Amino acid sequence: MAALRALRWRRRLLGLVPRRLLGTAESPEERPQFPGASAEFAERLEFIQPNVLAGIPVYRVMDRQGHVLRPSEDPQLPKEQVLKLYKTMTLLNTMDRILYESQRQGRISFYMTNYGEEGTHVGSAAALEASDLVFGQYREAGVLLYRGYPLELFMAQCYGNASDPGKGRQMPVHYGCPERHFVTISSPLATQIPQAVGAAYAIKRADASRAVVCYFGEGAASEGDAHAGFNFAATLECPIVFFCRNNGYAISTPTSEQYRGDGIAARGPGYGLLSIRVDGNDVFAVYNATREARRRAVAENQPFLIEAMTYRIGHHSTSDDSSAYRSVDEVNYWDKQDHPISRLRHYMANRGWWDEEEEKGWRKSSRKMVLEAFEQAEREPKPPPHLLFSDVYLEMPPRLRRQRAELERHLETYGEHYPLQQFQK
Repeated sequence: MAALRALRWRRRLLGLVPRRLLGTAESPEERPQFPGASAEFAERLEFIQPNVLAGIPVYRVMDRQGHVLRPSEDPQLPKEQVLKLYKTMTLLNTMDRILYESQRQGRISFYMTNYGEEGTHVGSAAALEASDLVFGQYREAGVLLYRGYPLELFMAQCYGNASDPGKGRQMPVHYGCPERHFVTISSPLATQIPQAVGAAYAIKRADASRAVVCYFGEGAASEGDAHAGFNFAATLECPIVFFCRNNGYAISTPTSEQYRGDGIAARGPGYGLLSIRVDGNDVFAVYNATREARRRAVAENQPFLIEAMTYRIGHHSTSDDSSAYRSVDEVNYWDKQDHPISRLRHYMANRGWWDEEEEKGWRKSSRKMVLEAFEQAEREPKPPPHLLFSDVYLEMPPRLRRQRAELERHLETYGEHYPLQQFQK
């Protein structure tokens, strides 16, 4: 028995001590005991190089012609769901074009398109449960559209009319919908990241089988809020999926000037996040990664980081002119050669699920739907001015009541100088 115990101890020791230390006088107790890291001692001065690895690989399912590269990775979605993916992306594209032109004509004040990033929205949205809580940045309209948010409400929000759930008090594209578990977007960059972690921690405490999904761009990942959010999510073991859209540019700043490391996914292990990099223009790769991350986040109460590599084909916003910092040839390449919509269309055509006639019919009908919602939004009046003071406090404090009364008196006296006929009575 003594010999057997000695053999077991030797096996255990072999598992604990590096081979290079076997036979030396160093015992397991002399290995590093620091509480802040798990490591071994080194006797040679050597700095860690930032480019030791060749780079985190980009997971994909389809090539650019829509061919599935490995059958085992095909999510085998039914035809009806694939058609919903495609129709959501193309409908979003149509809405973008019409609202972008609306801003250029002076009908709305601001807009941000989603050109080239549709696959990241729709592929991830399809992988979520309807009850999962979404924190967006400002380029996730496709997530709401996939969840059934009406075109009329998209238009109402951008026009800030009386049908706008936000009552005209937000900039255009700052959507929100409690019924669809989509938290209202706010302009300050990256503030949604720690907020999403807090929501995920509350869901964990409530023992609810839900996940939180937090979207942001690679530029937002440079904000302090991102680092705080990553660290809290890992240490508190929260059921959250961080979804980074790496579209190449933070407004006018290219990734080469944003960071020197290997993108955003490389930061995950440093914070204790399970991480993956996917082809954001491959809707199936995005779907697979988000679905598995979401499943494990809920089952294991741990955070995940997805970096979706894509390209922002449009300007950052209607306040931006991207021709000042990138070439037309660069944009045309991504638009014509590697677009998420064309890739999925190739896949459907290869399966015999879509043809040219169906494409023409859908484009025509989807444009008609968007224009009808657009025209309805333009006919709607603006919200009544007194709503400026509502929804801040449960009970309106005296100072706000005084300010509201002052505004009413002002409009009664000088109303002819304001376009009050455009506002709801």
